[in-house]
Amino acid sequence: MRTAGYDEEFQEVRPRRAARATHPASPGVDVWLLLAVFTLLVFGALMVYSASWDFSLFVNDGDATATFRRQMMWLAVGVVVALIASYVDYHLYRKLAVPMMGVTVFLLVAVLAIGERRYNAVRTLADGSFSPSELAKVAIIIYLAVWLIAKRDRLSSFGFGMAPLGAIVGLVGGLIYLQPDLSAMITIGLLGGLLFFLAGGDLKQLVVLAAVVVAAGSVVVMGHPTGSNRMESYLEGIKDPTQADYHVRRSIEAFVNGGLFGVGIGRSDTKYTGLPVPPTDSIFAVVVEETGLVGAVGLISLYMLLLWRGMAIAQRAPDSLGMMLAAGLTLWIVMEAMINMSVMVGLLPFAGNALPFISVGGSNLVVTLGAIGIIMNVARHGQTPVLEAAPLPRRRPNAPDDMRRRERRRRVPRSGRAADAG
Repeated sequence: MRTAGYDEEFQEVRPRRAARATHPASPGVDVWLLLAVFTLLVFGALMVYSASWDFSLFVNDGDATATFRRQMMWLAVGVVVALIASYVDYHLYRKLAVPMMGVTVFLLVAVLAIGERRYNAVRTLADGSFSPSELAKVAIIIYLAVWLIAKRDRLSSFGFGMAPLGAIVGLVGGLIYLQPDLSAMITIGLLGGLLFFLAGGDLKQLVVLAAVVVAAGSVVVMGHPTGSNRMESYLEGIKDPTQADYHVRRSIEAFVNGGLFGVGIGRSDTKYTGLPVPPTDSIFAVVVEETGLVGAVGLISLYMLLLWRGMAIAQRAPDSLGMMLAAGLTLWIVMEAMINMSVMVGLLPFAGNALPFISVGGSNLVVTLGAIGIIMNVARHGQTPVLEAAPLPRRRPNAPDDMRRRERRRRVPRSGRAADAG
């Protein structure tokens, strides 16, 4: 029959084991990441409303709010996509990676065959509503994450590592180049090298890949009329800012007008006097002019907060696939933001990247929010330390009697001690 001592131990151990069994696999929502994304979306909606007013009058036959309304519609779609992605187990992408890449390649071919030509490029489908190159950026991250994890043990072999990686990235990047979309092509190449590095690829092969990409990219850019013009304007702007590209000169003018605290939301002048596409590529210039250096620093801080939380989620991921997905998607979003802002101040050649969560563009917004949903799902499965009590020592059923016996053995009769001393 169990004694009181055993029953007490059983009552203490059982709750600890039950808590371990029912503890959820996910720590829940990453509040700081959610807060950063929410703030970016609200601020982006405000800046789109401000920057698109005059632009929308000309593009939408006198409807000043059409661009803003369309962006809000895509925002609602993106939020739904993010919610669904946050609840879809990211391990499912092991099965979906190949079909997703196949659909992406098909859409990229369809763009070249039946896409609508706009601004001397063929990049969209469905009357300009969908850009497959935006989907390709997320698809290549998911596909390479799954593929690189499966081939991790053989990445050091050129035939199993670098060669297939180059073929995959080259196929997608080549189809995007034919549109042409040089910025998306360069982004795809950077993502391929970045994921190869995160998967533990050989550093020597990575250096060789970087050298080949830079050399091939230089040939492609200089051999393309758009790319060569942008590179020449960039080099001239480095030597003399007054000779920089017209786009960059107008952006710098907006920065100077903004000063420290800006001219106020909705009061930008450059968006009315010739700043190219203020709601899309140039929206960062409008942000700085209307909110000043303080607003620019605040916006950059939000992206840094997103970077911090995304990499923290990747570090806590329960497996390599979760780490690769969270890190790859986070770095892609922040990289797009840094490229856009660097172009506007003349630090990089003009690339045409969107500013995530801020620029007008339904495809970019929906795909970026879908990426956030995947990162959130990795966070839900992330590992968090669970504080548990140390195991209690096993006590025998007759613990009180046993303690008394040990106590009697330790005691020595007074007469015995005297005899030992003698």
